[in-house]
Amino acid sequence: MCKVISVCNQKGGVGKSAVSCNLGVGLARKKKKVCIIDTDPQGNTTFSFGIDDRDKLKNTVSSFIDREINGNQIPAQDYVIHNEEKVDIIPCNIKLASYDYAMMTAYNREHMLDNLVKYLKKDYDYILIDCSPSLNLMTINVLTCSDSVIIPVEPATLSIEGLQLLIESIRSMKKKLNRKLKIEGIVINNVELRQKEDQRNISDLQEAYGDKIRIFKTMIPKSVRMRECTAHGVSIFRYEPDGKAAKGFESLSKEVLKNAC
Repeated sequence: MCKVISVCNQKGGVGKSAVSCNLGVGLARKKKKVCIIDTDPQGNTTFSFGIDDRDKLKNTVSSFIDREINGNQIPAQDYVIHNEEKVDIIPCNIKLASYDYAMMTAYNREHMLDNLVKYLKKDYDYILIDCSPSLNLMTINVLTCSDSVIIPVEPATLSIEGLQLLIESIRSMKKKLNRKLKIEGIVINNVELRQKEDQRNISDLQEAYGDKIRIFKTMIPKSVRMRECTAHGVSIFRYEPDGKAAKGFESLSKEVLKNAC
């Protein structure tokens, strides 16, 4: 049975794409069939898998939305790009940003991604959806068709302060549009435990939310290799398989799998 997990935070720069890509590859390394859907117009997840001509692609999330609005849809698998690291990707590009108004006036506007996810689910164990850094209509679509949400945060004051708004929005979504939706957990990303500020912010986060929401035991360490692997279009597992970041995502993958049991 397929599980659909959105990777969501309205704050940018907290590592949503890094978590989506490397968790996806981590799960694939555990023999799971994984598809990653990029719904951020910046296309960072798409680029992270070496698809550097994303603005020229014919079949993307934006073209799916266009076809959904106009009623001339093509098979879901026609959007899939296969990757050497054994994950499939549905790419996104800047064109998606131009569909905000069209989606606002479309019939069934909160459920436009439903058909894409519905037809993909039969082929995968996990579908991960990377969200844009805003609680816009596309993100609402993502949360409407998801089973759960992973929230990446950095151990920084501004990153933590925005959590309450996101949590309230997810709870509102659960009440109004998707009663099965739950918070899978908070992933603390880009951590440098030698820094006292990081230690203090992690402690504040655990104190504020640890009793209410699962905080994954695995914390992803800060690593310059994470930026480098993105530029090379591969996951951290391929770029530095024995490094601390790869070990972090290996551990996170195990936690996600254990939570599914």
